[in-house]
Amino acid sequence: MNQETNAHLNTLGVTAARGFRAAGVACGIKKNGALDLALVASDYDSACAGVFTTNRVQAAPVVYDKETLARNARAIRAVVINSGCANACTGEAGLDDVRAMAAETARALGVQPDQVLVMSTGVIGQRLPMDKIRAGISLAAPRLLPKGGADAARAIMTTDTRPKVYARRHAAYTIGGMCKGAGMIHPQMATMLALITTDAQIAPKRLERALRVAVNQSFNRITIDGDTSTNDTVLVLANGASGKEIGEEEMRDFTQTLTQVCVNLAQQIVRDGEGATKFVEIVVSGARAEEEAVRVAKTIAHSPLVKTALYGGDANWGRVIAAAGYSGVAVDPATMTLWFGDVNVFARGTPTAFNEADSTRAIAGKEVSIRLDLGQGEAQATVWTCDLSHDYVTINGKYRT
Repeated sequence: MNQETNAHLNTLGVTAARGFRAAGVACGIKKNGALDLALVASDYDSACAGVFTTNRVQAAPVVYDKETLARNARAIRAVVINSGCANACTGEAGLDDVRAMAAETARALGVQPDQVLVMSTGVIGQRLPMDKIRAGISLAAPRLLPKGGADAARAIMTTDTRPKVYARRHAAYTIGGMCKGAGMIHPQMATMLALITTDAQIAPKRLERALRVAVNQSFNRITIDGDTSTNDTVLVLANGASGKEIGEEEMRDFTQTLTQVCVNLAQQIVRDGEGATKFVEIVVSGARAEEEAVRVAKTIAHSPLVKTALYGGDANWGRVIAAAGYSGVAVDPATMTLWFGDVNVFARGTPTAFNEADSTRAIAGKEVSIRLDLGQGEAQATVWTCDLSHDYVTINGKYRT
């Protein structure tokens, strides 16, 4: 596939795969009149799998989607998503609202309510404005288009500064998706919504297996601020429109392609982190097990002291070593080696004879690399984060106003 074709495919996002249509409309949930309701529909029954927030406080759409997938993971036809209101901490009334949202979508599309999944994002503790939601669904349904993925991606944004879409074609099938997220981002499901579609034919159990691998390598490897939301959801729909069946022998390639899509979307979230000025890749190697490498990398990525030092352009390597030390992993500074970019700043328990100007230059750009070798084994992991700026406080200090 040439570069121009790839670029076109990426702009489609959730409608890059055959048999999917989407729309994004403004129904008045957002005060500024921006797009705030997205509808994605499949022309065929779709196998579906989902991964959801680990927060014990779970929004009504999370509860609803889990219950629906437990009953029907083979014949999903649509996903409706609103932004501007999370429908979280709204009790039984919130569950009634999400069921009504699914039922209204089903009516508009001529399918059954248990063939519709729902996602919401926005302020916690507010009821959905159901009159506006119903009007939005009625407006969106006749506007569904194979090229509607871009509008749908814009409609799910909250504090995002730009839509996030990506797609890849592999042999006989395509996988594409969209996501939103800029704040309240932390591993163990990164705080965000993501919807991924594919025209491959795959059984729900295989699809779920592939999704969990992909999420663990992508959305569970990013952090912005350490807050895990009530609404985190990743859904993947497979409608089989390509005719390409994914059996056990094709699972490796399918999972790899799905992971590539998820990693790209996850990295877009970090690059658009609230107030972020730097995209930071943290690679921890030399661990005894991958789980330990992940834990150390996440601890460094989550450290406010590391993140503010990066924002200020201060190559304060001691904060990185200290974070590794309180990660809970049995690390030993005598075996550690640390790099900022290509500058080796720490080795065998002591700082190296590096040039301070070189280390400062290594973290001065918009793309920063931190590599820490624990010197204890062969396992490694990569985590992505961003810096922490004054603007993050400004954005979140006035979120509801």
